[in-house]
Amino acid sequence: MIVRHALAELPAVLAEAGIGRPYTVAGARWAAVGVPGEVGRWTEVPSTGVPVPAGADGIVGIGGGSAIDTAKHASATAELPVVHVPTTYSGAEWTTFYGIRSPDRRIRGGGAGARPVGIVYDVDLTLDLPPDVTAGTALNALAHCAEALYVRDRSDEADDAALRGAARIARSLPAVLAEPRDRSARSDLLEGAADAGFALGRAGLGLAHAMAQAVGGAYGLPHGAMNALCLPPALEFNRRFAGPAIARFGDAIGGDAVERTRELAQLGGFERLRDFGVPRTDLAAVAAQAAGRAGNRANPRPATAEEIEQLYAAIW
Repeated sequence: MIVRHALAELPAVLAEAGIGRPYTVAGARWAAVGVPGEVGRWTEVPSTGVPVPAGADGIVGIGGGSAIDTAKHASATAELPVVHVPTTYSGAEWTTFYGIRSPDRRIRGGGAGARPVGIVYDVDLTLDLPPDVTAGTALNALAHCAEALYVRDRSDEADDAALRGAARIARSLPAVLAEPRDRSARSDLLEGAADAGFALGRAGLGLAHAMAQAVGGAYGLPHGAMNALCLPPALEFNRRFAGPAIARFGDAIGGDAVERTRELAQLGGFERLRDFGVPRTDLAAVAAQAAGRAGNRANPRPATAEEIEQLYAAIW
């Protein structure tokens, strides 16, 4: 993966990746971000499909997780390489799999087979992120760090990145929320998210993400906010099966793993599922969906639908 840390490096990354006629996927907010050689631009984010023109030889995705996933869907469908310019802390830029959502953010499926070849980070693209998006996507990144330590495909290389990223996120997120345009703190948070994305790409997802994906996809809710809520109960569940790994995670973030992640979620304004309009009567059905997701299957011990319903109830 080609990784650079300034938007000015995008032309060089595209050239190194062999992309001369990129098709860009970016929401309207990023209309001013130029892409050299661009043959067109798709602005419906998220989207269930992107009609990539025949003349394109690559994809550029600019934006948060929804834009990146939409670009990855286009990459997989058109069988073209994709370069990502992430503007949040989601980590989606490191993986080949993606979720497909309708414009109202309801989940419509997912897939794999994207061809990511490059990432361009630029802290200046994050300075105006609203607090809820900042906190939600940063806590999504923190969940990547936690789960990379104990999912079935974990590795020492992923562990190192996960622990480094977790420490950076835990120390920088409070500073960023206190002063959103603190460039130094934003840079530290972005570096932590990049570490988390690397760990995600090497190790994969666990129970917390399965829960977040199921409930977020059912109601069109922000993925980061759902991870913020679902990570603490998932960590508590996994203490029985991955206690040493979760203790290492707690040491990295400066406290008990469950309590510290809950504190960070509350600092971001995330308290209960009911605050997002999730009906209590739907928890069993959503839990059944979460139980079947790949993240749960990769957990140290997959949770049953009944156990997941109890975890949802604890945060409802």
